[in-house]
Amino acid sequence: MKSIHTNNAPAAIGPYSQAIEVNGFVFASGQIPIDPSTGNIVEGGIKEQTRQALTNASKIMEEAGLTLANVIKTTVFMADMSDFAAMNEVYATFFKEPYPARSAVAVKTLPKNVLVEVECIAAK
Repeated sequence: MKSIHTNNAPAAIGPYSQAIEVNGFVFASGQIPIDPSTGNIVEGGIKEQTRQALTNASKIMEEAGLTLANVIKTTVFMADMSDFAAMNEVYATFFKEPYPARSAVAVKTLPKNVLVEVECIAAK
């Protein structure tokens, strides 16, 4: 088991790793829309927040020697399911066919009251 860490994505703010590599798989922790250069939540709505969360996920994959093309499963957590179409529009710009399997769920609250969080599982 190997811990993955990059300064190009937000640092873990608790007792967890940005990602763990084990048996040819990379399990990335959920990424929220924090700009790692400022430590702040990006301004804007669901589209801007989705873009930043997925950019953070891509930087973690890069640190593991992968790209988002290696992602086989994502889970998208949203504060409001009415944001689904706008989130999906941005999401589609990050992934190409064959698309990863995905779950998308609305939750009551996300860390720092963001609108979206994305976690990824990738295969080497």
